[in-house]
Amino acid sequence: MRCLVVADLHYSLPQLDWLVSAAPQFDLVIFAGDALDIGSMVDFRAQIVVVKKYLALIAARTRVILCSGNHDLDERNAEGEKISRWISEVRELGIACDGDDLSIGDTLFTVCPWWDGPLVKQRISDQLRDASLIRPQRWIWAHHAPPANSPTSWGGKRFFGDVELVQWIMQYQPSIVISGHVHQSPFVKDGSWYDRLGQTWVFNAGLQPGRPPTHVVLDLDENKAFWLAAGEAQWIDLSAPLKRPASYIEKPPDWLISLGRIADPSLGRPRAAAG
Repeated sequence: MRCLVVADLHYSLPQLDWLVSAAPQFDLVIFAGDALDIGSMVDFRAQIVVVKKYLALIAARTRVILCSGNHDLDERNAEGEKISRWISEVRELGIACDGDDLSIGDTLFTVCPWWDGPLVKQRISDQLRDASLIRPQRWIWAHHAPPANSPTSWGGKRFFGDVELVQWIMQYQPSIVISGHVHQSPFVKDGSWYDRLGQTWVFNAGLQPGRPPTHVVLDLDENKAFWLAAGEAQWIDLSAPLKRPASYIEKPPDWLISLGRIADPSLGRPRAAAG
């Protein structure tokens, strides 16, 4: 199984266009939050309509997982906590979203909402507890905020991660956690697009403008993770211990060449390095 991982597209239509075109080459697209942009001049309701149309196009091409991020919150629940009502509506498109568990082969995916208060946080805790009872060997979470005190949540001056997520990871030790939220982590000193807490790999692709978006590809059959950004093409071995820096992609696989991401293999060996 090959998974395309993105987050923090923030209503970038060129990046969403690319995602639609790339989706058929993957068994699963994992969108780890912040599809919308609360700072955009485009009306929030209009953003929702457009993004849902894009998601329908992607879901017609492959399976999709979508978790909410802090930019996706459009309503308050009865208890006054912010939630993403519109994301729950994409379930009718066949998309696994906040609060869902999705089994594909020998892998269980758990989709966590953005939490804004104790009640939603408790729902995540209950969701993880229940999923742990049926978990196979490979268990992957989508959770917009990365863990606290991890290079994947380092913003250059301080960490922006989720302390609760660290506790959940240490309790359940999932195979992989997919996050976003901290845009600059892969591009600043002491930050990174990947980390490992115990037996759990954590990923944050980061954010850059333009098409295509920065993204991570999980090749679960080969047990490898690839990170693609402007001028950067790296990979790590998921079956090996944590090692820094990551390896540069010198011999890109066919699927990567066909994406048009590395037309020239020499681009797999940039001078700049990201941890």
